[in-house]
Amino acid sequence: MPTATELPGVAELLEAAVTAVGGQRREGQDAMAQAVRKAISSGEHVAVQAGTGTGKSLAYLVPAIHHAVAKNSTVVISTATIALQRQLVDRDLPRLAKALKPLLGRTPTFAILKGRRNYLCLNKLHGDGGDDEEDQLFDPFAISAMGRAVKRLHEWADTTDKGDRDELVPGVTDATWRQVSVTARECLGLSKCPVGEDCFAEKAKAEAGRADIVVTNHALLAIDALEGRPVLPEHDVVVVDEAHELVDRVTGVATAELTSAMVGTTARRLGKLVDQAVADRLAEAGEGLGMVLEDLAPGRWDSLPQAPSGALSAIVNAAGACRTALGSERREDPDAASGRKVAQASLDEVLDTATRLLGAFEEPDPAKRRDVVWLGEQGPDGMRHKVLRAAPLWVGGLLRERLFGRSTVVLTSATLALGGNFDALARQWGLPPAASTGSTDPIPDPDAPKWSGMDVGSPFAHARSGILYVAKRLPPPGRDGLPPAYLDEIAGLVEAAGGRTLGLFSSMRAAKQATEALRGRLETPLLCQGDDSTMQLVKKFAEDEPTSLFGTLSLWQGVDVPGPSLSCVIIDRIPFPRPDDPLVAARQRATDARGGNGFLSVSATHAALLLAQGAGRLLRGMDDRGVVAILDPRLATARYGGFLRASLPPFWPTDDREKVHAALRRLRGA
Repeated sequence: MPTATELPGVAELLEAAVTAVGGQRREGQDAMAQAVRKAISSGEHVAVQAGTGTGKSLAYLVPAIHHAVAKNSTVVISTATIALQRQLVDRDLPRLAKALKPLLGRTPTFAILKGRRNYLCLNKLHGDGGDDEEDQLFDPFAISAMGRAVKRLHEWADTTDKGDRDELVPGVTDATWRQVSVTARECLGLSKCPVGEDCFAEKAKAEAGRADIVVTNHALLAIDALEGRPVLPEHDVVVVDEAHELVDRVTGVATAELTSAMVGTTARRLGKLVDQAVADRLAEAGEGLGMVLEDLAPGRWDSLPQAPSGALSAIVNAAGACRTALGSERREDPDAASGRKVAQASLDEVLDTATRLLGAFEEPDPAKRRDVVWLGEQGPDGMRHKVLRAAPLWVGGLLRERLFGRSTVVLTSATLALGGNFDALARQWGLPPAASTGSTDPIPDPDAPKWSGMDVGSPFAHARSGILYVAKRLPPPGRDGLPPAYLDEIAGLVEAAGGRTLGLFSSMRAAKQATEALRGRLETPLLCQGDDSTMQLVKKFAEDEPTSLFGTLSLWQGVDVPGPSLSCVIIDRIPFPRPDDPLVAARQRATDARGGNGFLSVSATHAALLLAQGAGRLLRGMDDRGVVAILDPRLATARYGGFLRASLPPFWPTDDREKVHAALRRLRGA
């Protein structure tokens, strides 16, 4: 095997990789690979915007493998979606490893690592039958259905090599999977578990520890960075793909919630382990919280109401008494140890969350608080219940200290430069404004992480391949659904395109309204999200050219339909977050209090990301042509419209409806 100094350079390795997959070298791919190589060698973070078709996976995988082999280290690749994880592990990395073996002197190794909850727990599978699911206690059908599913899991356990939930086809419900899996807190640990040597999660972790490249997800990356317990192998470089989703995923991991049912479940578990009177005290405190919350309206709390304060204090006191009664760990048979561990984890979650909720209001200025607290609702209609949530006001400080402060980080996505530069997302990541954008930090921080931003462009000729049509003459969108003028506009576009339209709507209500209004009016087939699984709908849409597909948020990202089946993308309105979203409202207010523009920094940035992702559905192959039609006239008339337009791909812009219809008719050969 070559020594580190004898290894081929990144450019030579990339050439071999591209040749092996039958591709062509692209300028943007070369530029990105060199930028990643430079960042890894210098330790300076880099953000790279790489448009669809650039080949960004190879552009970061090749320098990552070069570094891992040269330094005998591990590089972590973090993605937001299972689809990209599977693409990397099942397609890109096997082909890349085979192509680079002759040049590196050995086969580069890789592994996928997920949270412990994603793996079958053999101890729980053969233990006491799992958790008590409160909503199924009195539902015989649910119990029997779950019993059949768990039986199938027992059979699967005898044949699976990895115990990975994603390999179970068909899958099972979340409630069923909870019967055979554990969280990290509930796990007995390798040394104490009677089947620890056969543990699927531990095997995956061990395999990852030996690999050059470890593929994981943003949630596990956040847990590794934020919770103080390493779950990823030791590493010095992290590549964050789909980096535009990093803040939302980290926020999700750092959000805690508390319900009356959670407290009740914890009390029932503890009733088997401590004096019943002590457990009953916690159960009563949970019931008290439930009664208090039912009398309150959902919404953000700027101060802690007196009644919830008392209920939370009662939970903290009762949970503390339970913790004392539970005592320290002792030698027990495996089944008893498992039950104790689950109860302990449940108790810790309740106590930690209640304490966090009480402490959230110690800082009198809401703009300086660590957490935002709000009362929400969850569950299906007719069975909805109240839930208290606490989420970090900002995650930038956490990321700056625990991600950027510990590893060299490469951030990449097709959508990072919003409004023409990287500063909007950099602020959310906890990074200072980039010097290359001309922005200046009013109070420069000498200890701020060093980073740079680069847009390597796209191989697509956007101005020649696509039209950006803004329906400037339509009225601004209202709150009462789609007005008739919008439905007429949609119908005209779909008819001109001969179907072949992806309709992206800001709400499921709008998508269904448009579908119901136009199904009898159009001569081409029309599908709506919810008619079938999203995967099946996208498959039908791609396979039948005249078919159109209408849907909401999950279709804005990840839909990949190259070719003639998609020639028109319709976006009904600018996808601003809901104005009553507690976290969005709190972040805007805090930004305003610091002298910034909260609307632009929070709501407009959110909208710009989604708009760019939605518009990116149009061009997925080099021969694709078409129109992105945005019906919301505010994109052309509002002051913030320039920021949003600068975040979109550089399509040829127009507000001329007839030109757009004529272009669509030409594309379908009419």
